Amino acid sequence: MPRSFFIRTGKVLVHIAALTPAAVLAWRAFHGTLRPNPVERLTHVTGLTALILLLVTLSLTPLRRFTGWNDLTRFRRMLGLWAFSYALLHFLIYIVFEHFFSLALISEDILERPYVTVGFLAFLLLIPLAITSTRGWVRRLGGKRWGWLHQLFYVATALAVLHFLWLVKIDTREPVIYGLVLVALLGARIRRREGRAKREKREKGG
Repeated sequence: MPRSFFIRTGKVLVHIAALTPAAVLAWRAFHGTLRPNPVERLTHVTGLTALILLLVTLSLTPLRRFTGWNDLTRFRRMLGLWAFSYALLHFLIYIVFEHFFSLALISEDILERPYVTVGFLAFLLLIPLAITSTRGWVRRLGGKRWGWLHQLFYVATALAVLHFLWLVKIDTREPVIYGLVLVALLGARIRRREGRAKREKREKGG
């Protein structure tokens, strides 16, 4: 079978997998099985899904290097946009169902609760990344500037992990696991940069 068939099939499967949590939530909400606290459940699932998708997106480049399957990078943009979509849904649930569009309450929450502050900052950082994710924006910004901008993806993910960690307070095992995954991904990126710098140094010296 042609390579394009596997890529198209993979993209369809990714879309289905990414859509599944939202579809399950919608089904359960329709049938009234999100009790005892539907808003808390909606907020938790959308936020957690956003965080997982952020980490999966960051893992594609190390996986590409490890497996040699360069086509993995074709899934990076769509996964990043799905992560942003869940983050947006998470934020909308927060402002609509928890604070009923009250700017005063939302502002007070952001200023006085650290876990809300870092979560809001993570969401703000994802907005320009989602907007500039297209090839057109790569051309407008130039590859180098676009690359520097999209390194904020790591910052946004770190803030999302911190948001989760400060939110749970007591049983921190799950956010710690996600934090360790992020540290491993950052470590892989740093090692790659160091390796590249050493190669460039040797080439210049030669």
